[in-house]
Amino acid sequence: MKWNHFKSKLLLKYIVSYLSICLIPLVILTVFIYQNAVNNLRSEIEQTNVNQLTQAKKSIDDRMKELQNIATRIAFDEQLSSYQVHHPYFSRDAINALDKYKVTSAIIDELFLYFRGDNVIYSSQGLTNLDVFTKSYMFHNWTKEAFVQDLNHMNVPTIRPAELVNRNSVQESKLAYLVPITPNSPYPHATIMYWINESMLTGLIESILDNFQGNSYIFDTNGQILAANNQGALNSKQDIELLSALGPGIHSMTLNHEQHSVVSIKSEVNGWTYVTSMPSAQFFSRIFHIQTIIVYVFCIVVLAGTVIAIMLARRQYHPIFNLMEYAKLNTESVSGTPSPASNELEWIQKTLHDYSSRVDIQEPYARNQYLFMMLKHGNASYMNRDLMDKLGIQLDRTHHFVIHMGWDVTPGLQDDLHERQVIMELLTEVEIPEYEAHAYGVELPQPDQLALLISFTTELAIPVNIRMEQIVEALRISVMESSNLIPAIGVGTCYTTLEQLNQSYIEASSAFECRMVNGKGSVTFFDKLSYTQDHAFWIPKDVLLKLAQSLKQGSHDVAIHMVGNALANVKNEKLTVPLLRCICFDILNTMLKTASEMGINDVVQDLPNITSFDSLEELEQKLLRLASQICSQVEQKTDKEERSLMDQIVAYIDEHYTDYTLSLETISLKYAISSSYFSRSFKEKVGTNFSQYIWQKRMEEVIRQLLTTTDSLKDIINRVGYLDTPNFIRKFKKETGHTPGQYRKLFASDEIASTAEDV
Repeated sequence: MKWNHFKSKLLLKYIVSYLSICLIPLVILTVFIYQNAVNNLRSEIEQTNVNQLTQAKKSIDDRMKELQNIATRIAFDEQLSSYQVHHPYFSRDAINALDKYKVTSAIIDELFLYFRGDNVIYSSQGLTNLDVFTKSYMFHNWTKEAFVQDLNHMNVPTIRPAELVNRNSVQESKLAYLVPITPNSPYPHATIMYWINESMLTGLIESILDNFQGNSYIFDTNGQILAANNQGALNSKQDIELLSALGPGIHSMTLNHEQHSVVSIKSEVNGWTYVTSMPSAQFFSRIFHIQTIIVYVFCIVVLAGTVIAIMLARRQYHPIFNLMEYAKLNTESVSGTPSPASNELEWIQKTLHDYSSRVDIQEPYARNQYLFMMLKHGNASYMNRDLMDKLGIQLDRTHHFVIHMGWDVTPGLQDDLHERQVIMELLTEVEIPEYEAHAYGVELPQPDQLALLISFTTELAIPVNIRMEQIVEALRISVMESSNLIPAIGVGTCYTTLEQLNQSYIEASSAFECRMVNGKGSVTFFDKLSYTQDHAFWIPKDVLLKLAQSLKQGSHDVAIHMVGNALANVKNEKLTVPLLRCICFDILNTMLKTASEMGINDVVQDLPNITSFDSLEELEQKLLRLASQICSQVEQKTDKEERSLMDQIVAYIDEHYTDYTLSLETISLKYAISSSYFSRSFKEKVGTNFSQYIWQKRMEEVIRQLLTTTDSLKDIINRVGYLDTPNFIRKFKKETGHTPGQYRKLFASDEIASTAEDV
């Protein structure tokens, strides 16, 4: 395929269409696979988080149970009774006992024992006054008063959220877990206080985040943060409130304007809520290798699909391109390039529409010509049956005959031309359903005359001649009802085959010539022209009539057939030689008389040779040669007259083409020929139809005046006989590619182009 083919919008449209067919499913499949991989990975990670968070919760719950068990053991330990702790001698043992309890749990940072009402507090480090204690350990949010109040009045185990504690000028984040003892007693006498580093709790759930960036929280029953581990962006207070209120399970939430995957677990032991939140975007980074594979596969498929799309588009475009080139070649040779189109298919559509329009215009003339050839030659084998079907000619009944119809000019009738046009249109194709007949009209070369080819089917009970009379009368009445003209009609013999239509036409023409004898508006049947002979061996009158008519029309086939029929009757009789010569001279006289009427006089020179014969067979051969010679000269004379007439008409048109009244009808009326005959003969003579010829002549004159005069465009167009200026400009631009004004500026001399008036 040539590179410039890719400039075609149609080809690009095909390529895009095939690419779309390939890429749309591919993109959908790729997105589906990618989303499925991301969702599976996300689901896997979230389920892992749930499992790990559940393990962390269980571990912390176990540690907190362990602290409560330690508090219970301390409550019943005699070494840590109030008496022993306050005794000057045994107090040291109590301090050591506290230190032993401290090391039994890994999460205890420090353990304190406080007997309610005292002003001192005991730890594994020793005895400390409360005033000294609160100065050494300074909580940010736990004042001294609140601290002493909680130690003395806390009746249930309580844990305080993690907060910063200043310890020897070092800040540490710690949780305080207060357990009253004796446990479950309504009147506890002491309080055990555990200090737990926040990192000890968050460390247990830190493994859940693994390589992800995110945050983990432990909320108490009131929704306060007990411990938090932030490895990502800090959440706002509002977001934290949303996290604390979540129920157990996996959630998708928007935190800090970013989509997060949130896992929440609630402890049945202490009611705490464990929450982890991770940005969802991190899941996509874990499937980078999948993305890479998908991208590689996608690119390969796109490249392969593009190649296949181009090949398929080329395969589909190639026949369209060839068709367009063929159409261009034929279109340009006939009527120039058609109007521009957006793509090749639209161009072909417009071209076919133009062809169809021209065919619609020419079809009546084509059908008229085909039917005329049937009248002249019958349904000869060389005539195209397919063309007959395409022209819509259906002569498929059982019987066929021809009518020759004509009418004289009616004196005083103002619109005689219109009346004749009405009849021509009426009889172009006629259906007579009551008689199962179908007729086609053929406009003959003689003015105001036409022939009708009639095909009908009749019942066995109704004679053929009766049905013919009914059909002829129906047609005559139809013509008289539709116009003021009174037709004269000649009717040929009815035949059962289309091959004999030319004979029926000769007979109908012979009968039509008798209209002067039978009177105006008469109907003459050829069968009724013959008369009964006194002697059986005389040649029938109808044979001689058909012979004469066939010679007049140059119908070689019918003339030969009539000569054979005439001599066939003579051969069947046993006649004397003198009588035989007299009868044969009757045939010869008919032929010579017809030739003389047609202006063919040279055949008389061969008369001595024709009249000398020794047998009927020899005479038949000579008469056949004479008939062929007469028919040939009639055809030559007709062709010569037609050419001469067409030369006169073309000369007249060349002289008067600027007359806007010039038309097929005016020419036909002027030269006394039928419109269809004139249109057909003109196209054979000139090579184009009448309207195209007139248009071309006017175009050439407009172009000449545009290039040689400064007259206004409107004046020029009116002078050449075109009254519709806008329509002329549109047709001019369609044919030349420029408006008349543009054409003058491009091709006229500078002086004319600058001074011309294009209005």
